[in-house]
Amino acid sequence: MTSASVPEIELGFTRPEVTHAVTRGAAKLLADMGYAPLMEVRLPNGRRADVLALGRKGDIIIVEVKSGIDDYRVDRKWHEYAPYCDAFYFAVAPEFPEGVLPQEPGLIYADRFGGAVIRDAAQEPLAAARRKAMLIAFGRLSAFRMARAEV
Repeated sequence: MTSASVPEIELGFTRPEVTHAVTRGAAKLLADMGYAPLMEVRLPNGRRADVLALGRKGDIIIVEVKSGIDDYRVDRKWHEYAPYCDAFYFAVAPEFPEGVLPQEPGLIYADRFGGAVIRDAAQEPLAAARRKAMLIAFGRLSAFRMARAEV
């Protein structure tokens, strides 16, 4: 068999596969940083956080996963997450083009194996009452998910 007859294989990943891999990697990174991550969490305003993570001191991070440029361009709701976290990040695959995402949020590059913080997020502490409500909701959601997993 000659090299000319060897077919070329082009690996392409679908948007759901990229989203899953980036979400998994971002959650692994946060866990490595000492945060307890939960995926797909409904916020009090009705929005859904891709990853909501609780730190050792009660600090809350929200990560919005973007599978590509089109995903980012059609989704302008990310500003609505800030009232429910101390820090907000975008998480994208390492191949995501530079200069597309805004500079204010933090930035995580992630794949299915883990991730890296590329740019730290600005810290804006939650008000005490909002933090208490979020901590209670986080604990309840975690407990319900654990109970459902055991059934």
